[in-house]
Amino acid sequence: MLVFVVNKHGEALMPCPPRKARMLLNEGKAKIVGYQPFSIQLLYGSSGYKQSVKVGVKLGEKHIGIAVTSVGHVLMKGEVELRTDVKSLIETRKIYRRIRRQRKTRYRKARFLNRKKPKGWLPPSLESRNANTFRWINRFSSLLPGPTLHIEIGKFEVQKLINPSVGGVSPQLSNSEGYYNTRYFVFARDNYSCQVCKKKNKVVKTHHIIYKTEGGSDRADNLITVCTDCHTSGNHRPGEIFWQWMQSGKKLRSYKEPPFTNTLRSRVYEQYPDAILSYGSETTPHRKLIGLEKSLVNEAIAITGIPAIMKMTETTFMAKQFRKKKRSLHEATARKGRKLSNTKSRRNAKNTRASRGFFLNDEVRTICGNIGYISGFTGKNACYVKSITGEYIVISEKKHKQQPLKGLVRRSHQGNWRYQLLHNA
Repeated sequence: MLVFVVNKHGEALMPCPPRKARMLLNEGKAKIVGYQPFSIQLLYGSSGYKQSVKVGVKLGEKHIGIAVTSVGHVLMKGEVELRTDVKSLIETRKIYRRIRRQRKTRYRKARFLNRKKPKGWLPPSLESRNANTFRWINRFSSLLPGPTLHIEIGKFEVQKLINPSVGGVSPQLSNSEGYYNTRYFVFARDNYSCQVCKKKNKVVKTHHIIYKTEGGSDRADNLITVCTDCHTSGNHRPGEIFWQWMQSGKKLRSYKEPPFTNTLRSRVYEQYPDAILSYGSETTPHRKLIGLEKSLVNEAIAITGIPAIMKMTETTFMAKQFRKKKRSLHEATARKGRKLSNTKSRRNAKNTRASRGFFLNDEVRTICGNIGYISGFTGKNACYVKSITGEYIVISEKKHKQQPLKGLVRRSHQGNWRYQLLHNA
């Protein structure tokens, strides 16, 4: 992957090869100004050579793909993983706050005028993904000289996805319109038959696919019809019929992504009025024309409208946000390595942020040569190391997950984002 360059006035220039950047740094003609992605600033006057550059962005609910192309060359490509745990964390916080308010505390006068939502308000889960999407688009656009922004957006009508023949005022009505409540709508949708044993003419009830304790909701897409013969405590045990059905991964289709995509589309119009917008029906034929397989990154390359690929970058970047601060108010269990529960531990000692010169989320090289990130400390001399995909990195021929700090080599100090270059297979 190339190195981004800006001149001494802060204006973006064309990226340069890593070897050229290394020479400029060794000769004292440039300094490092960023690591995510790696970028340098020249310390001498240079107008620099510039050419047309295009930035392609493939928007998604959980991931976004970004690619930079110029004159048939793919200069950069990668994927950003967005946070999906915001909603569950807020709901967990709500539970612990509710418990706290039920204790014997002083009376607090009721407030009713502090619940107005400002114009353009979005739920925190959508606002987080919105902000992170624009953050990475702006970052790469600011490091390139006058780039042309190409963004693929989606436009979905959920009612049309459910029933293609719907029309008139029907799209404005909910799925359960005309039913007494959501429960009876689920019965009618499942044809009053058990979805486990597939039998009819039985006493049926609704059951949550994802339990509410695990973040599920009471919406119709999270409910199924089950008969009383299958819905027993015995059948929920490991190895029994209902447990097998749940483990098989069978669940109803969810329509969470289309509303989010529609919301993001309107924000893109406002944020980037000069961007060239396209749809999947235009990107897919062009991707096949230039000979790329279907993937988020390849879609981003095709979005730029590159006529043919003359040279492809050898690396792919991956970025993922890391939640470094764990607030004790809604932390049910302490971080791994803590011997005392949150109710007994001091407020300022519930999470270890640093030990022996290492900090949370530092990028390190382990004894085995693997690259990972510190996810937590255990004691004063050991820690847990995870890869950028979230898997624990363990020492070969060892069963425990801990890594001794004395065997780690710190590569860089990271903030709340993990950014890593991966070589193409």
